[in-house]
Amino acid sequence: MADLLTFENTGNLLMLLFLQAVLGFDNLLYISIESQRAPVAQQKQVRFWGIVIAVTLRIVLLFAMIRLIDMLSEPFFVLNWDGVLTGGVNFSTLVFILGGIFIMYTAVKEITHMLATDHIGQATGDKTGKSAFQVIMLIVFMNLVFSFDSVLSALAITDVFLILAAAIILSGIAMLALADWVTAFIQKNRMFEVLGLFVLLIVGVVLLGEAGQAAVHGAEAMGMAHEAAEDMAIHVFGFELVPMSKSTFYFSVLVLFAVEIIQSRYRRKLDAERKSEARRQIRT
Repeated sequence: MADLLTFENTGNLLMLLFLQAVLGFDNLLYISIESQRAPVAQQKQVRFWGIVIAVTLRIVLLFAMIRLIDMLSEPFFVLNWDGVLTGGVNFSTLVFILGGIFIMYTAVKEITHMLATDHIGQATGDKTGKSAFQVIMLIVFMNLVFSFDSVLSALAITDVFLILAAAIILSGIAMLALADWVTAFIQKNRMFEVLGLFVLLIVGVVLLGEAGQAAVHGAEAMGMAHEAAEDMAIHVFGFELVPMSKSTFYFSVLVLFAVEIIQSRYRRKLDAERKSEARRQIRT
């Protein structure tokens, strides 16, 4: 135990906690939105068990990846459709592509559902008819997709399993503490659910971008020269699929929320002016 409580491991743990906090925002947002698709009486339990099971499986994923990192990193297929689709494909590529497509599909489906009129008057939690089990499984699945990126990033900081597991468990506790608050905020401010869905749409694009470089990182991890590894980058119609930086992602999110806040205040101001004008006209 004394070997674990070193200055280096303590610093790595703090760095990992910060990393989990930064990368966990979109995960927590998905959990908060998706849990509302379950029956109202079971939504709190859905969030709890979804996070607990997902954190447990994240530790299992971490344990497996420490031992199988070489197999997961090595490109097992090379796309060679010149001018259309080229680049390497490894396990990370498939995870990011499937996860990105699924998140984008979920966001678009829910946005479309909001624009429909046949759900008006239904209670929150009954909008899609999903059972609590179905929602928990979706939360667990998407948590693992989000985890893949954070676990790979964590392994770049340290390979001490207990330090990595501690960071995952502590981040899971933080998610349990915040999930109900985020969900309650979204329920009280319904317009922010729309923003949340558009954020998830951006997250899907981010994951697709990560897929473009996944094989490059894998090839470099296998010891391939940087120039040769760059050939593994995915190109679509001659354009390289480049990941969006985290700073760009969070700046986009902040802009979306700033626009919504300013627009809401401006709308209230216009409504107040219209009411004031209407009262003046009545008096005259």
